[in-house]
Amino acid sequence: MKKLLFCIVAGGLAYAQAPSGYYSSANGLSGASLKTALSNIITNGHQDKGYNGLWTGYKTTDIDKNYENDGSILDIYSEKPNGADPYKYTPGTNQCGTYSVEGNCYNREHLVPQSLFNEASPMVSDIHFIRATDGKVNGMRSNYPFGKVGTATFTSKNGSKLGNSTSSGYSGTVFEPIDEFKGDIARMIFYFVTRYQSKLSSFSSGNMLGSSAYPGLQTWELNVLLAWHNQDPVSQAEINRNNASYNFQGNRNPFIDNPDYVNKIWGSGSSGGGSTGGGTPSTSTCVSETFETIPSSDASTYATRNWSNSGMTWTATDARTDQTISSKAITIRNGSVQSGTSANGIGSLTVTTQLKFSGSTGTLDVQVNGTKVGTVPYNTNAVTTTLSNINISGNVSVSLVNTGSGNRVAVDNLSWTCYSGTSRQSMMASSKDQATDSQTLRIYPNPVTGQEISVKGNTSNISKAEIYDSRGKLVQTIEKPFREQGNTIRIKKLEQGVFMLKLGGTVLKFIVQ
Repeated sequence: MKKLLFCIVAGGLAYAQAPSGYYSSANGLSGASLKTALSNIITNGHQDKGYNGLWTGYKTTDIDKNYENDGSILDIYSEKPNGADPYKYTPGTNQCGTYSVEGNCYNREHLVPQSLFNEASPMVSDIHFIRATDGKVNGMRSNYPFGKVGTATFTSKNGSKLGNSTSSGYSGTVFEPIDEFKGDIARMIFYFVTRYQSKLSSFSSGNMLGSSAYPGLQTWELNVLLAWHNQDPVSQAEINRNNASYNFQGNRNPFIDNPDYVNKIWGSGSSGGGSTGGGTPSTSTCVSETFETIPSSDASTYATRNWSNSGMTWTATDARTDQTISSKAITIRNGSVQSGTSANGIGSLTVTTQLKFSGSTGTLDVQVNGTKVGTVPYNTNAVTTTLSNINISGNVSVSLVNTGSGNRVAVDNLSWTCYSGTSRQSMMASSKDQATDSQTLRIYPNPVTGQEISVKGNTSNISKAEIYDSRGKLVQTIEKPFREQGNTIRIKKLEQGVFMLKLGGTVLKFIVQ
């Protein structure tokens, strides 16, 4: 049977049986502050029951009460929501052991591979992200990140796939569960990077984790999981598991209790106030570089340095790595610090600079895609500068250039916000006053898999269509969209994620897979 959806009460918070006041310290927060507050909440009360304790926990947390409702193990890698399961596992009886083919036994699947944190406690036994799954499929998934599969090299009996990634930003091997459990997996990984955010800098990335507390995930993986979270709402099965896990382990998954936390932390979110007024749209951090992963070999020598962090590649020329500001910093002489390409544009940039050794005060040029957009000053003190309203959309590469003065300038804590474009909140608010067709227009099929959107309803009076991404940035405008193809709009190729189609006064959300 199809899983029951957990509906969010419009205009308020909806909790899945969380104790009264459990999340009170997170009220009014957003972004990194909200993530930290939730981390503190779910760390308190967490009881490590040990790796073998998972077998006991599964007898209450991973029991099928929502599909066959037969007391068997609910395995996300074998469950077939609309048909007979290929095999069933009896709790306790069919534990692995060893396996050779699908259907032999179930074992413990770490959705964040345990090799990334060196099998350390309490991560290795945290039931909130460790599922009971078929041993063979678990083994095939191995340590690969989650993403959209192009050509499958392995497909499980319920349709879970392993193969090459077609998710934007990553071309390696990925594992893709069936649609029924994509949101479940996203919310369990969001739990992990929130519960253990203070430890992420010591974990391996596995091409999925970030090295800093916020955002905690590599950009490409974050985009995949945000799409899956929005595509697949919280189910009754997740609520049941969260409550049972709380009884077993003493803490909860906040993203099941309150799914809105996901977009408040990683999406465009809300500024959490109203006192500042004016409708300035909220922004989110697109790129943040602390230089903690810069190479350390020949640190005092000026050379070209290359490194990567949270999915972003960096190059510094005529640079040394032995100087510090808050912690590690990159020091350039007659060179530059240049990022790879970020797909979400740039709004404002913030960076800390400091003159090292001898020399005089000066400025570094800030360039976006090779064009100068401003300067940042430096002197013998550590100076943090923000360049506001750069506002360039699309793919951007950012450089800080030392223009040949010979001064040795250290650079640290470089970040920029995404290009915000049209405010998503303003767009949605204005549409509420004009939503004359919201009950009659709808997109089908949804998710969208090609480069066409079909709309059901009366489209005869619609003169323009606009497509916005999840941050409210306008990505495409189509004049007279239904003139030639009936109720079908031809769109350009979009990256995987959540988008909004604005037709007159109606805004319709759709997913691109």
